[in-house]
Amino acid sequence: MAAKPRFDGEWVKLGELTSLVSRKNKTGQCGAVYSVTNSQGFIPSTEYFSKEVFSKELKTYKLVGRNQIAYNPSRINVGSVALQDREDEVVVSPLYVVFSVDQERLDPAYLLRFLKSGPGLSQIAFQSIGTVRNNLKYDGLSNILLRVPSLEEQRLRIRALVSLEERIETCRSFLSRLDALVKSRFVEMFGGGEWEVAPLSELASIQGGLTKNRRRDQMPLRCPYLRVANVLRGMLCLEEVLEIGLTEAELEKTALLKGDLLFVEGNGSSDQIGRCAVWDGSIASCVHQNHLIRVRFDNNVIPVFALAYFNSVDGREQISACAVSTSGLFTLSTGKIKSLEIPLPPLFLQQEFADFVAEVDKSRFVVQQQIEKLQMLYDSLAQEYFS
Repeated sequence: MAAKPRFDGEWVKLGELTSLVSRKNKTGQCGAVYSVTNSQGFIPSTEYFSKEVFSKELKTYKLVGRNQIAYNPSRINVGSVALQDREDEVVVSPLYVVFSVDQERLDPAYLLRFLKSGPGLSQIAFQSIGTVRNNLKYDGLSNILLRVPSLEEQRLRIRALVSLEERIETCRSFLSRLDALVKSRFVEMFGGGEWEVAPLSELASIQGGLTKNRRRDQMPLRCPYLRVANVLRGMLCLEEVLEIGLTEAELEKTALLKGDLLFVEGNGSSDQIGRCAVWDGSIASCVHQNHLIRVRFDNNVIPVFALAYFNSVDGREQISACAVSTSGLFTLSTGKIKSLEIPLPPLFLQQEFADFVAEVDKSRFVVQQQIEKLQMLYDSLAQEYFS
């Protein structure tokens, strides 16, 4: 490392405060294989992927010591950077960049939070290079500037940010408990029941969506449309809804109505195939892309009940069994969706369950609002600290 610069509020290049680490696991002595995740930091690879996805040959893997930082050079822009504070030493894929921090000047936890902040991400974007996908090499990281306060001030700021992180995590844990409560209620009400069963073809109209192509850019009629990114498991993500050109006939055919159930048609992962959510009707004249399949039920099925069923163990197993795999991609077609079967408990029981979910959703809304407020406060503090 270079000679210590004067600082206490001065701007310093990260290259003056960090050193590239390129130690390989040459003897294979370390078998603790970790992954760097956006939200969970360093985590054992088998825990994150639920199976062994890494190479059996670990001698080319990189060693990461305690308090060193590693990042995915092509995904650091979305938060794939973490501080290794779990074990004395672990190994990561050779694709990762690993570096150490001069802890006499800079707390690694402070640097990590800077790299995940708005100001940090702006500099990461500026220093990244690439044609198809931007990539942040260590040389680029070294040129990033950070205003470095005293260690005492750094640690005061870390405590303030960690306090907010913990409050946000508490709220998210509560949301997880609410999800578990809904699943438990579903099993309690419908698990093991000997209900009549019917295929979706007899209970709903099923419709594919619009194929995106260049000619649509020239069409005068434009409407908002849902993509795969907008449909998560059991919920919608409407932060970014794009528009698409279409004809009047296509609008009439693919316009969504409140209560429509949307299935994701294809995904590279068998765990994600057929994930679904109920359209809430929050955007007028909204249509859907062909990678989403719309199911509109008749009066025999309440959409909230159907959503819970297809997200249950039995529903997921049925979806996986009928998914077609071509070249590793699991896919569903409108025909496959029509063949899916669903139990038909009495409507009053379905409605009772839907009413229960509605009450839980009220609590979920309050907690989600609290998370958004805490995140705004966190982002504001990070902007103040790192600008």
